[in-house]
Amino acid sequence: MYTILIADDETEIVELLQLYLEKEYNILEAHSGTQALQLMQSNHIDLAILDIMMPGMDGLQLLKRIRETHFFPVLFLSAKSQYHDKILGLELGADDYIAKPFNPLEIVARVGALLRRVNHFDAPPAEEKKQNERIELGSLVLDRSECVLYRSGEKVTLTSTEYKILELLMEQPGRVFTRKKIYEAVWEDFYVYEDNSIMVHISNIRDKIERDSKKPEYLKTIRGLGYKFEAPVEN
Repeated sequence: MYTILIADDETEIVELLQLYLEKEYNILEAHSGTQALQLMQSNHIDLAILDIMMPGMDGLQLLKRIRETHFFPVLFLSAKSQYHDKILGLELGADDYIAKPFNPLEIVARVGALLRRVNHFDAPPAEEKKQNERIELGSLVLDRSECVLYRSGEKVTLTSTEYKILELLMEQPGRVFTRKKIYEAVWEDFYVYEDNSIMVHISNIRDKIERDSKKPEYLKTIRGLGYKFEAPVEN
């Protein structure tokens, strides 16, 4: 059974989420960032749901500490719904973001989608994919058997979301993927509204793989359409 850490200083929120999630998951609850960090250090966590505004250590500070050593999915749940808060959370390594007030059933669906994605991320490749375990484009090598990206022989640290986006785009270099296609393939959910989550993840990927993220050679934006991946032409 997966273990989910819920960290929110509003007791009612924690109790509501626990009510909806405890039938399928083992729940650990915290009411401050500091308490959440202590639980993380002494327990195996498969996914975390974090509030931003918490006493002791806020959710953004906690996420920084988490990403120092752990790569399990993190879902932000906060009344702070402004875009700059969402962007900052995603840039720090969050996988998803839902603003309060929320529908508990949506939380259940998002948690399930995140865990399915990370389970696929950690799973060994299918037999039929073994002949295509490595995708090599320019100086980048995506090793599917290890779920690892190498750039010029150096391992690149990716979140599960970043890995899935890269795998999707690198599988079919030159093909243009719309935001809708990327979202539905990676998040395994219907794309119902326009936001900037994908744009932020793409920006983070470029920071990790491009020589100059402002002049990308690999991950190209096709204005008005979406994104495509291509190997740079060697001089």
